[in-house]
Amino acid sequence: MAIYALGDRVPTVHEDAYVHPDATVIGDVTIGAGSSVWPGAVLRGDYGTIVVGERTSIQDGTVVHATPDKPTVIGNRCVVGHIVHLEGCTIEDDSLIGSGSVVLHDVVVRSGGLVGAGAVVSNGTEVPARAMALGIPAKMRLDAVEEGAFLPAVEQYEKNAARYRADLTRLG
Repeated sequence: MAIYALGDRVPTVHEDAYVHPDATVIGDVTIGAGSSVWPGAVLRGDYGTIVVGERTSIQDGTVVHATPDKPTVIGNRCVVGHIVHLEGCTIEDDSLIGSGSVVLHDVVVRSGGLVGAGAVVSNGTEVPARAMALGIPAKMRLDAVEEGAFLPAVEQYEKNAARYRADLTRLG
Protein backbone atom coordinates (compact mmCIF):
# COMPACT_ATOMS: atom_id res chain seq x y z
CA MET A 1 0.00 0.00 0.00
CA ALA A 2 1.17 3.52 -0.73
CA ILE A 3 1.45 5.18 2.68
CA TYR A 4 3.85 8.10 2.87
CA ALA A 5 5.27 10.41 5.49
CA LEU A 6 5.83 13.95 4.25
CA GLY A 7 8.53 15.45 6.45
CA ASP A 8 7.19 15.25 9.98
CA ARG A 9 3.61 14.57 8.80
CA VAL A 10 3.18 10.83 9.31
CA PRO A 11 -0.04 8.85 8.75
CA THR A 12 -1.53 6.79 11.56
CA VAL A 13 -3.44 3.76 10.28
CA HIS A 14 -5.08 1.53 12.88
CA GLU A 15 -3.97 -2.09 12.61
CA ASP A 16 -7.59 -3.15 12.03
CA ALA A 17 -8.08 -0.71 9.14
CA TYR A 18 -7.71 -1.85 5.53
CA VAL A 19 -5.93 0.31 2.94
CA HIS A 20 -5.97 -1.21 -0.54
CA PRO A 21 -2.53 -1.43 -2.20
CA ASP A 22 -3.64 0.99 -4.93
CA ALA A 23 -4.86 3.68 -2.52
CA THR A 24 -2.58 6.55 -1.48
CA VAL A 25 -2.30 8.00 2.04
CA ILE A 26 0.08 10.93 2.53
CA GLY A 27 0.98 13.00 5.57
CA ASP A 28 -1.20 13.97 8.52
CA VAL A 29 -3.91 11.33 8.08
CA THR A 30 -5.48 9.18 10.80
CA ILE A 31 -7.57 6.14 9.85
CA GLY A 32 -9.58 4.43 12.59
CA ALA A 33 -10.26 0.78 13.42
CA GLY A 34 -12.37 -1.16 10.98
CA SER A 35 -12.23 1.53 8.32
CA SER A 36 -11.34 0.87 4.69
CA VAL A 37 -9.74 2.86 1.88
CA TRP A 38 -10.29 1.48 -1.63
CA PRO A 39 -8.39 1.51 -4.97
CA GLY A 40 -7.55 4.89 -6.41
CA ALA A 41 -8.57 6.80 -3.29
CA VAL A 42 -6.16 9.55 -2.25
CA LEU A 43 -6.04 10.96 1.28
CA ARG A 44 -3.53 13.81 1.12
CA GLY A 45 -2.73 15.42 4.46
CA ASP A 46 0.15 17.51 3.16
CA TYR A 47 -1.09 20.91 4.38
CA GLY A 48 -3.82 20.01 6.81
CA THR A 49 -5.19 17.20 8.94
CA ILE A 50 -7.47 14.39 7.79
CA VAL A 51 -9.24 12.15 10.32
CA VAL A 52 -11.28 9.09 9.33
CA GLY A 53 -13.19 7.52 12.22
CA GLU A 54 -13.97 3.87 12.85
CA ARG A 55 -15.88 1.55 10.50
CA THR A 56 -15.91 4.12 7.69
CA SER A 57 -15.35 3.31 4.01
CA ILE A 58 -13.58 5.66 1.62
CA GLN A 59 -14.42 4.18 -1.76
CA ASP A 60 -12.67 3.98 -5.12
CA GLY A 61 -11.37 7.19 -6.68
CA THR A 62 -12.28 9.45 -3.78
CA VAL A 63 -10.03 12.44 -3.02
CA VAL A 64 -9.81 13.74 0.54
CA HIS A 65 -7.75 16.88 1.16
CA ALA A 66 -7.49 19.59 3.82
CA THR A 67 -6.10 23.09 4.11
CA PRO A 68 -3.76 24.37 6.83
CA ASP A 69 -6.72 25.89 8.72
CA LYS A 70 -9.56 23.58 7.61
CA PRO A 71 -9.16 19.92 8.58
CA THR A 72 -11.30 17.24 6.99
CA VAL A 73 -12.96 15.07 9.61
CA ILE A 74 -15.04 12.02 8.72
CA GLY A 75 -16.85 10.32 11.58
CA ASN A 76 -17.60 6.73 12.52
CA ARG A 77 -19.75 4.39 10.42
CA CYS A 78 -19.76 6.67 7.39
CA VAL A 79 -19.97 5.60 3.78
CA VAL A 80 -18.06 7.82 1.34
CA GLY A 81 -18.99 6.70 -2.18
CA HIS A 82 -16.95 6.40 -5.34
CA ILE A 83 -15.22 9.45 -6.85
CA VAL A 84 -16.16 11.86 -4.05
CA HIS A 85 -14.18 15.06 -3.31
CA LEU A 86 -14.04 16.12 0.35
CA GLU A 87 -12.03 19.16 1.41
CA GLY A 88 -12.00 21.14 4.65
CA CYS A 89 -15.34 19.73 5.82
CA THR A 90 -16.81 17.72 8.68
CA ILE A 91 -18.86 14.59 8.10
CA GLU A 92 -20.43 13.46 11.37
CA ASP A 93 -21.13 9.85 12.38
CA ASP A 94 -23.52 7.59 10.46
CA SER A 95 -23.59 9.70 7.29
CA LEU A 96 -23.47 8.79 3.61
CA ILE A 97 -21.73 10.83 0.93
CA GLY A 98 -22.98 9.71 -2.48
CA SER A 99 -20.83 8.87 -5.48
CA GLY A 100 -19.46 11.77 -7.50
CA SER A 101 -20.39 14.42 -4.96
CA VAL A 102 -18.28 17.39 -3.85
CA VAL A 103 -18.29 18.64 -0.25
CA LEU A 104 -16.30 21.83 0.24
CA HIS A 105 -14.79 24.07 2.93
CA ASP A 106 -16.59 24.59 6.22
CA VAL A 107 -19.45 22.25 5.29
CA VAL A 108 -20.86 20.19 8.15
CA VAL A 109 -22.91 17.10 7.39
CA ARG A 110 -24.68 16.31 10.66
CA SER A 111 -25.17 12.75 11.96
CA GLY A 112 -27.27 10.60 9.69
CA GLY A 113 -27.13 13.10 6.84
CA LEU A 114 -26.92 12.15 3.19
CA VAL A 115 -25.25 13.98 0.33
CA GLY A 116 -26.80 12.63 -2.86
CA ALA A 117 -24.81 11.29 -5.79
CA GLY A 118 -23.41 14.11 -7.90
CA ALA A 119 -24.40 16.85 -5.43
CA VAL A 120 -22.21 19.88 -4.83
CA VAL A 121 -22.38 21.20 -1.27
CA SER A 122 -21.08 24.78 -1.25
CA ASN A 123 -18.74 26.35 1.30
CA GLY A 124 -20.25 26.89 4.74
CA THR A 125 -23.40 24.82 4.21
CA GLU A 126 -24.84 22.75 7.04
CA VAL A 127 -26.68 19.56 6.17
CA PRO A 128 -28.98 18.94 9.15
CA ALA A 129 -29.17 15.56 10.87
CA ARG A 130 -31.11 13.01 8.79
CA ALA A 131 -31.50 15.46 5.90
CA MET A 132 -30.65 14.88 2.25
CA ALA A 133 -28.56 17.38 0.30
CA LEU A 134 -29.39 16.90 -3.39
CA GLY A 135 -28.42 18.62 -6.64
CA ILE A 136 -26.13 21.42 -7.81
CA PRO A 137 -25.99 23.46 -5.70
CA ALA A 138 -27.34 21.09 -3.07
CA LYS A 139 -30.84 21.73 -1.73
CA MET A 140 -32.06 20.18 1.54
CA ARG A 141 -34.81 17.63 2.11
CA LEU A 142 -35.27 17.61 5.86
CA ASP A 143 -35.97 14.47 7.93
CA ALA A 144 -35.70 12.29 4.82
CA VAL A 145 -33.23 9.68 6.14
CA GLU A 146 -34.31 6.88 8.44
CA GLU A 147 -32.10 6.19 11.46
CA GLY A 148 -29.67 3.36 10.70
CA ALA A 149 -30.31 3.55 6.95
CA PHE A 150 -26.61 3.29 6.08
CA LEU A 151 -25.65 0.51 8.50
CA PRO A 152 -26.02 -2.28 5.87
CA ALA A 153 -23.48 -0.48 3.64
CA VAL A 154 -21.11 0.01 6.59
CA GLU A 155 -21.32 -3.69 7.39
CA GLN A 156 -20.84 -4.70 3.73
CA TYR A 157 -17.62 -2.70 3.49
CA GLU A 158 -16.35 -4.25 6.71
CA LYS A 159 -16.92 -7.66 5.09
CA ASN A 160 -15.24 -6.45 1.88
CA ALA A 161 -12.17 -5.32 3.83
CA ALA A 162 -11.88 -8.69 5.58
CA ARG A 163 -12.26 -10.52 2.26
CA TYR A 164 -9.64 -8.36 0.52
CA ARG A 165 -7.25 -8.62 3.45
CA ALA A 166 -7.50 -12.42 3.31
CA ASP A 167 -7.87 -13.16 -0.40
CA LEU A 168 -6.46 -10.35 -2.58
CA THR A 169 -3.56 -11.66 -4.67
CA ARG A 170 -1.63 -9.55 -7.16
CA LEU A 171 -1.17 -11.48 -10.42
CA GLY A 172 0.87 -9.06 -12.45
